[in-house]
Amino acid sequence: MIHTDCSYCAEGALLDAFGIKIGELPMSKVILFKEQSHPGRMIVACKKHVDDITDLSQEERTAFMEDVNHVAEIMHELFQPEKINFGAYGDTMHHLHFHLVPKYRDGFEWGGVFAMNPQKTFLTGEEYDEMIAKIRSRL
Repeated sequence: MIHTDCSYCAEGALLDAFGIKIGELPMSKVILFKEQSHPGRMIVACKKHVDDITDLSQEERTAFMEDVNHVAEIMHELFQPEKINFGAYGDTMHHLHFHLVPKYRDGFEWGGVFAMNPQKTFLTGEEYDEMIAKIRSRL
């Protein structure tokens, strides 16, 4: 069932407000976060509209976490962060999703918690296209 008020289910304008869908994996949708203060930041959203990881079966949960891991491996390969922060919140967006935020020792917010949307760094259309092409080639 598509939840028309959920950006991850409905996609379209709701998702376009903050992200660009890159592709899909077995249990998730992969989204490039438009705000790129952390180069390579992505979101892995569950294909099922569930509020919490405990709402998935063991098989679904394993598949979802494999997708999260796969995106993290791509992120390490392409962007070489020193660390990836994983954020799974849900206070306001009741759809299971993980923020994968690459952190760079000499970069923005190193040593602290990442801002949900700092509104500092956006790319040109061409820069987004280049980044997305690299990521898609490894999905």
